Amino acid sequence: MNSVEIDEVKTVVTNKMRKDKKLSVSSISSSSAPPELKPRVVTVKQPDSKKLYTPSAKKENTKKSVQDAVKEIQNCNECSDWRLDLSKSGLTKVPITIRDSTQLTEVYLYGNKLVTLPPEIGCLTGLHTLALSENSLTSLPESLANLTSLRVLDLRHNKLTEIPEVVFKLVELTTLFLRFNRIRTVGDGISKLTNLTMLSCRENKIKDISPSIGKLESLVTLDVSHNHLEHLPQEIGNCKHLSSLDLQHNELVDIPDTFGNLTLLRRLGLRYNRLKILPSTLSNCILNEFNVEGNMISCLPDGLLVNLNVSSVTLARNCFTAYPTGGPAQFLRVHTINVEHNKIDKIPYGIFSRAEYLTKLNMKDNALTSLPLDINCWTKLVEMNLATNMISKLPDDIQYLQTLEVLILSNNLLKRLPATIGNLQKLRILDLEENKLELLPQEIGYLRSLQKLMLQSNQLQALPRAIGHLTSLVYLSAGENKLSTIPEEIGTLENLEALYVNANLNLHNLPFELALCNKLQLLDIENCPLSQLGDIAKGGPSVIMSYLKVNGPYRAFN
Repeated sequence: MNSVEIDEVKTVVTNKMRKDKKLSVSSISSSSAPPELKPRVVTVKQPDSKKLYTPSAKKENTKKSVQDAVKEIQNCNECSDWRLDLSKSGLTKVPITIRDSTQLTEVYLYGNKLVTLPPEIGCLTGLHTLALSENSLTSLPESLANLTSLRVLDLRHNKLTEIPEVVFKLVELTTLFLRFNRIRTVGDGISKLTNLTMLSCRENKIKDISPSIGKLESLVTLDVSHNHLEHLPQEIGNCKHLSSLDLQHNELVDIPDTFGNLTLLRRLGLRYNRLKILPSTLSNCILNEFNVEGNMISCLPDGLLVNLNVSSVTLARNCFTAYPTGGPAQFLRVHTINVEHNKIDKIPYGIFSRAEYLTKLNMKDNALTSLPLDINCWTKLVEMNLATNMISKLPDDIQYLQTLEVLILSNNLLKRLPATIGNLQKLRILDLEENKLELLPQEIGYLRSLQKLMLQSNQLQALPRAIGHLTSLVYLSAGENKLSTIPEEIGTLENLEALYVNANLNLHNLPFELALCNKLQLLDIENCPLSQLGDIAKGGPSVIMSYLKVNGPYRAFN
């Protein structure tokens, strides 16, 4: 027998073994019926469950869901209940018996698996509220037009690609939710819903709104945020009762002048669009906040902020090179100013001289080189963020910011701090990371309320002994400096939980007093030689702390 014949025999034997194995497996649980006649059943075990599910189980569950819904409808009818709640019932269809529930005024079907509604839903002519959110609806039955008393229709989180025409026949609607569908346009039919006070179309794919929107003179709230709008119709200015208009996260390149007609507008969302200019007519509105973050604006209309008289101003992530015109009067009522991520190189002298309520100032990531001489007037500030600028010196008058609790100066060009910084008795957070600091003043020890001190990435050769007075300190980062020692006063920081001294290439030892920091949970010593600790250093932070506790003179206190 040659090699070819031997291979063929092996193949035949192997195939026979496989066939026999299949037969033996199938016969383990089979009855007398031949294996080929036994129906194939796939069994699936769900994770963390002892139940076994088969494909037929899904049908049984669906059938049971419908049966339960039928019973609920029957009970509702027998009790003459006006409210039917079948939400999150696993329904794939609504029982047609719902046609008999003509007494209903509210029906809740959200969180099911509905693709369509039965025409019988149109029998519920007394319905005021119909909640259909979180389903898979792509259309609505024409019989819905019979719901002439419907006031609230919730179609959020479905699969609608357009506003169904039947919706425009529900002329008594006051509230229409269409959020998170796939709608591409708001057409002319919207003009028929003249009783609408609330319309939400956010998170769709809307590129166009019909001028007919101007017919909705009763509209109070309009939300079309998170869409693809580039323009708005001038007629939107006819919606004179609008109080809240959310347009953020679109692609708007302009705003119609007719916004000036919206004299009741209190909330206007314009964040993250492509706006370069704003109409001066905006000053006719009565906004509580002014927020144009994430646009391409380089200047505001003259005196806009003066006329608006808002409490919060956010101009972040735009193209401003200077503060808006309008002088100190534009910040009379302002509590918060955020102009981070712009190109402003100067805070004008006196700009905050009348800002009696200003508590938060964020000028992170601009082009500041210094602070104005009248910083002593900013006496109500609680938080100030000046990170990522080019400030090389802090004025001594920083001491007058007695209410300051958060001071962020990271990523600047500071070489030293004024001794007067010690007067900021309420300071809780001081961030000085990524500067050029070579030393800290002893007066830093007066900051008894300080909880977080960030000194990472400077040129510090030592920490002042006065740091031991910062008994409220919880977090201290001093990594990536030039430290050669850690002061033994570190042991008095009884609340310290995290200490970073990583990447100090001249740090060869740690003080035994560090063992007194009983709340210390994180010690970062990566890339520190710690040669004086010998092999102990190789064991990592936990071994080092154990060594310091056992061998230090303070072991009796641990």
